[in-house]
Amino acid sequence: MDMKDSWQSGNAYDQFMGRWSAFVTPKFLSWLAVPPAVRWLEVGCGTGSITRLILETYNPRDIIAVDSSGEFISYAQQQVNTSSVRFMAGLAQSLALRSSSCDAVVSGLLLNFVPQPAVALSEMRRVTKPGGKIGVFVWDYAAGMAMLRHFWDAAVELDKNALEFDEGRRFPICQERPLEALFRESGMKQIETTAVQITTRFENFDDYWQPFLGGVGPAPSYTMNLTQANRKELEEKLRQSLPINKDGSISLLARAWAVKGTN
Repeated sequence: MDMKDSWQSGNAYDQFMGRWSAFVTPKFLSWLAVPPAVRWLEVGCGTGSITRLILETYNPRDIIAVDSSGEFISYAQQQVNTSSVRFMAGLAQSLALRSSSCDAVVSGLLLNFVPQPAVALSEMRRVTKPGGKIGVFVWDYAAGMAMLRHFWDAAVELDKNALEFDEGRRFPICQERPLEALFRESGMKQIETTAVQITTRFENFDDYWQPFLGGVGPAPSYTMNLTQANRKELEEKLRQSLPINKDGSISLLARAWAVKGTN
């Protein structure tokens, strides 16, 4: 299977992962503890949910929000329409911003998708003022993101080739120690890590399964590249293997790892 991660629909992303990161973000931002009235940069703003929360809760002077997906930028601009936020298309590895121009930099659920995470972090440091804060968080794909762990375990049981697309295998950086080491090797100071845990609750199996048909992100991209027969087989496998409650709902643990440091 020749497959690339797809990031072309903001609405599909929000239905798949955005609705869960919305529960992680408030805990992450509170832990980051950035003071009011400063300039924020968000790297990998996606659909704009973190941008909106910063705007509504942390009284920023202004926010610059960057993403590599033009489709996501357009979607985010529709969700957050204010002169206090400037959306830009760009890459984390080559930010089109002046050095020492931002007070705080955040990046949620992006770093593992960047080809060179160390280069991206170096760019975040470059554009952050001395003493400014930088914080990132990523899902614990290997052991802490149960909705995906169940999916990939079922997919691999049916198709050994699915192993190469499994985020738990693809992204070893999404663990506490590798994240901390990345910040330490970059020269950051006052480095801290923490786990942020939530429960992903699905009303029923369809609420769990339908977002995998949206085609946005590794697992949905894999699903939609299957033949119709193989996709149905995977669906039935998950119906049998997921821990479904008596009322038909599904409750699964989701954990993100967060790291912060001072520039």
